[in-house]
Amino acid sequence: MAATKSTPPLPPPRQSSSQSAQSKKVWLYLVLLTFQYGSQPLLSKRFTSRDVIVTSLVISCEVAKVICALFLLAKEGHLRKLLKEWTLVGSLTASGLPAAIYALQNSLLQISYKNLDSLTFSMLNQTKLFFTALFSYIILGQKQSVQQIGALVLLIIAAVLLSTGEGSGRGSSGSDMDLVLFYGIIPVLVASILSGLASALCQWASQVKKYTSYMMTVEMSIVGSICLLASTYKSPDGDAIRHFGFFHGWTLLTWIPIISNAVGGILVGLVTAHAGGVRKGFVIVSALLVTALLQFIFDGKPPSVYCLLALPLVVSSITIYQKYPYRAKKKEA
Repeated sequence: MAATKSTPPLPPPRQSSSQSAQSKKVWLYLVLLTFQYGSQPLLSKRFTSRDVIVTSLVISCEVAKVICALFLLAKEGHLRKLLKEWTLVGSLTASGLPAAIYALQNSLLQISYKNLDSLTFSMLNQTKLFFTALFSYIILGQKQSVQQIGALVLLIIAAVLLSTGEGSGRGSSGSDMDLVLFYGIIPVLVASILSGLASALCQWASQVKKYTSYMMTVEMSIVGSICLLASTYKSPDGDAIRHFGFFHGWTLLTWIPIISNAVGGILVGLVTAHAGGVRKGFVIVSALLVTALLQFIFDGKPPSVYCLLALPLVVSSITIYQKYPYRAKKKEA
């Protein structure tokens, strides 16, 4: 009888070239978003003069977002179809309130950038995770797991620690303490509350209207800019714009944080779509470390004791929150 030849084992399946290219794209988005998140507070603080009018800065950021989003929609071939289906009533219903909220939030963030160091700002800004969870439960009925609730408690402890520590001024004069508290800490915390509310409203609108993230960006940026322009009719910023001009205090370097902010908004959408919310959470954690490193390299300013105590709490909070999502229990038959 002829001996039967044993067939060699099949090699493990290789990743297709398209999958490999997609994986490389995802990692590129993750790295770019990490550095954008980490460097944005430093760029805004370093390249934006205190003479720059906040409203003009925020409107320019919104215009830059619109240009980026329209470019990407045109590149994907969806722009013409979305413009045909667009209606004013539908746009205001879905994007009107979130846009107005985001416009106010961005103005508060620009004020806070100038009066807090980059790392303190970045960590306090993460309290928006708590308010997003809160409003998502109130508006959308989204529940949190036990681990996520614990993570949110850690985040609040970190925020209280930072607010108490940085607000004390670390030996600064009374006027400096008031500046940090009323023009640094309070604006970023109020902005976090507004961010949580607007995020829940945007999620509700996307579920009802089935909008792409790019189209939501375009609508909210346009409506937000209109709200800001309307506010200049009677506001200190409006008076300053009429007296000194829209671009008062600007230099060519002022465009750096504006373009970075617009690119960051687009990257958030790409990372969420291609990598999911878990990886986005790790991007935020990594960005905090990038902020601390860049602040030390370029400003020569080491983190305060309060920042060093709060940093592991913030990192742990975001990591736990993203790792243990709520899962509904299956009812027994």
